[in-house]
Amino acid sequence: MHNHQITILPNGIKVISETLPYVKSFSLGFWFNVGTRDENEDNNGISHFIEHMLFKGTKNRSASQIADEIESLGGYLNAFTSKEHTCYYGRGLSRHIEKTFEVLADMIQYPAFKNQEIKKEAGVVVDELNDIEDNPEELIFDKFESMLFNGNDLSKPIIGTTKNILSFKREDLFCYLKDNYTFDNLFIVASGAVNHQELVEFTKKYFVKDLGKSNRIRNKLKLNQTEDLYVFKDIQQSHFIMGKPAFGYDNKNRIKVSLLSHILGEGSSSRLFQSIREKNGIAYQVNSFLNSFFDISTFGVYLSTSDKMINKAVDIIDNEFKKLRSRKISKKELSKAKEYLKGSIYMSLESTTNRMIRLANSMIYFNKVKPLSQSIKEIDSVTTGDILEISNELLKENTMNKVIISSKNILLYSAA
Repeated sequence: MHNHQITILPNGIKVISETLPYVKSFSLGFWFNVGTRDENEDNNGISHFIEHMLFKGTKNRSASQIADEIESLGGYLNAFTSKEHTCYYGRGLSRHIEKTFEVLADMIQYPAFKNQEIKKEAGVVVDELNDIEDNPEELIFDKFESMLFNGNDLSKPIIGTTKNILSFKREDLFCYLKDNYTFDNLFIVASGAVNHQELVEFTKKYFVKDLGKSNRIRNKLKLNQTEDLYVFKDIQQSHFIMGKPAFGYDNKNRIKVSLLSHILGEGSSSRLFQSIREKNGIAYQVNSFLNSFFDISTFGVYLSTSDKMINKAVDIIDNEFKKLRSRKISKKELSKAKEYLKGSIYMSLESTTNRMIRLANSMIYFNKVKPLSQSIKEIDSVTTGDILEISNELLKENTMNKVIISSKNILLYSAA
C-alpha cells in the first residue's frame, strides 16, 4: 500500500485513505466494527437487517432518492455484513465523491426506519434466508460454523432466524444503532482518485450528529466439544465439509495454513482437484478453504458429489492428508503455491474496492495499515518444514468435524 494516510479525529472517527494517481474513480467505505459476533440469541440477524434498512430512506431522502442520487452520477452504492463488521460503500468518478460521502453519512446518521418499510424489508430478508436454505453449498458453511463454534457468538448465521427477522421493531433498530454505530467504531476508508485532507474535511462537515462512544466488549472465544452434523434435504447431490478451527488474523501461523490450503485444494493444479476430479472424476467441485476472523479461522475441505461416492472421496482426502503429514512437499510445489497466493493478492489490488477493503481490514484487525511488502515477506519466509509441521498439527487423523447435507442417510466409515 503506497501513500496511505491515517487521521484520527478528536471524536474517535478514523479516516484512512490511499491515493492512486492512475485512476479516475474512487471506492469509499464507511465501516463499523460490529457484526453477528456482537448479537445475542434474541437479536441475531439485526446487524444484517440494519444494513438493509439504511437503504430504505432517511429523514432527508426516500429509498429511491438514495439510489437515484448516486446512480444518476454514474456511481454505485452497496453494503455487506460479516460476522465481525458492517460496511457501506460507494463507487464513482472522483468529482462525485462529496455527494457519495454526504449520502452515506445521511444514511448512517438519520435513518427513518419507517414501520411499513421494516415490515416490507423483513419479507425481503426472509426471502434471502430461504434462498440460502435452498442453496446447499452456501448453507453448509453456515451449518459448519454453527457446529464448530457452538456456544459462541461466532456460531450464529449472519442472516439471523425467521423468527427474529419478523420481530424486529423500530426501537430495536435505533437501540442497536445507538450502541454500535458510534464514533470510535467508525472507519472511513477510501482508495482511488481521492484527497485525504478533503475526506477529513467532509467527515467534519457531514458528521454533525453526536454518535458517542461504544462500551461494548466482545466475548472471548472458547471452543466446546462438537458432534458431526447431518442435514437432510431433498437434493440431487450430497454436500460435504470436513474441517476444524485454525489460527485467526492475530496469529502469524495463519499464513502457513493459507499456503497449505492452496497446496491442498485451491486452483486446478492443487492436490485434491487433481486426485478427486481429474484422476477419479468423482466431483465437479472440490476445494479447501480458510475463512478467517480476528482470533480464529475455519479450515477444511468442501465437496459435492453423488451420495454413493462420498466415502470414496473421503478416502482420497484422507490419503492426501496422510501424504502431507508424512513427507515434506517439494520446494517447487511450495514455490508454486507462494506464487499463486502472491498473484491473487496483486491481481485483487487492481480494484479500488478490494484495496479499500484491504485497508479497512488492516486497520480494524491490526490498528495499522499493513504494508504489502510485509505480507509478501511473510509468504516468502514459509519453508517446506513449516508446511510439514502445520500439516501434522491440522491434518491429524480423527480430528476433523464433518457436516453432510444429503437426501440419503450416509454412513461415513473414514478415519479422518
